[in-house]
Amino acid sequence: MQFAAEKDRALVKNTGEPTYRLPDIAYHREKINRGFDLVIDIFGADHHATYPDVKSALEALGLDTTHIKVLIHQFVTLTRGGEKVKMSTRKANFVTLDELMDLAGTDVVRYFYIMRSMDSHLNFDLELAQKQTDENPVFYLQYAHARMCNILIHSTEKGISDYEKADLSLLTEPEIIKLIETMIEFGDVMDLCKNSLEPMHLTNYLYRLATAFHKFYSVHRVVTDDVELSKARLQLIDAVKIILANGLKILGVSAPERM
Repeated sequence: MQFAAEKDRALVKNTGEPTYRLPDIAYHREKINRGFDLVIDIFGADHHATYPDVKSALEALGLDTTHIKVLIHQFVTLTRGGEKVKMSTRKANFVTLDELMDLAGTDVVRYFYIMRSMDSHLNFDLELAQKQTDENPVFYLQYAHARMCNILIHSTEKGISDYEKADLSLLTEPEIIKLIETMIEFGDVMDLCKNSLEPMHLTNYLYRLATAFHKFYSVHRVVTDDVELSKARLQLIDAVKIILANGLKILGVSAPERM
């Protein structure tokens, strides 16, 4: 009670072995003593009662814990065909992360795990993760990037490559304005990710950016007989591609140039 704990916790078993709290305490003490100004702990929902004991022990040692940020994530459920994939560690019936990456690919697994808020339960749809269609959000983003790359290559083949000094006042269509407005949000979204420590905001933003691009592209050609208009649209596409590629890189997801 002296250190805000509801009751005393055992740190060493009667066999002399440490409980799992003791290594956590030692680990964090080492982090603090090494001068880290920010420590981010990521725990599953089943460990929500553990971290207060660790922080209390550190405070009992006279250490400052105000720079330790604890993030509690909800569980992940694997589903196939709308049905939950039953797993049991006691029966050794489970799917490892390596198996999941072999099945769906590293990009998909990484994206799926961070596309939900840490407060939200994640249903990992195995069938969706393996699809190479617009239903799969990773494919949707990567295809948008590959399409932009293809547009820029096509423009060069058509003899239009110098678009750095294009007349951007020609970009007036509603779909283009919507795309530009979405692009402008990138900096604010990154600030939000930094302050909240949740990359989910970036995954949602990139999906909205790709959607805005696809809507624009479904209505307007980029390379047209109007050279000046083509240059303006090419500069726009190049800028969108840079933002999308940078966003995917931050998430650790590849941005293929061809698909």
